[in-house]
Amino acid sequence: MSNFLDKLKKTGTIERRPGSGQLRTVRTESNVNAVDELVLSQEDAPQTHHTFCQISRATGISQTSVMRIIHSDLRLKCLKKRRAQQLTAANRLAHLTRSKQLLRNFSSAEVDFIFFSDEKVFSVAPPVKLAK
Repeated sequence: MSNFLDKLKKTGTIERRPGSGQLRTVRTESNVNAVDELVLSQEDAPQTHHTFCQISRATGISQTSVMRIIHSDLRLKCLKKRRAQQLTAANRLAHLTRSKQLLRNFSSAEVDFIFFSDEKVFSVAPPVKLAK
């Protein structure tokens, strides 16, 4: 507490002085530019992306520093490509008709609590277990 008061008396503010703190040794402008070139090199040539490990080996920077540069300095996110079903016009029409059928089964007071999305396949009739 006394350090805080001393700093306030000396400088008149509680803000840090410019240039105070530990200097950046790895996340320099040249290293950020080198990582930036390797990360964004696949824009013209798809399917030629580089991993953190490959970028680390090419630049001589540790993997954690490469990750920090990509996330903090370049503000990029690593996304994984996933397969998904592509909705056709017939799928959209089927979703619309089924949702309208479902809405007819509920009163207007209950409808406020129902929402639909294209992420799940739903049907009007509940699944029925067949006896053996």
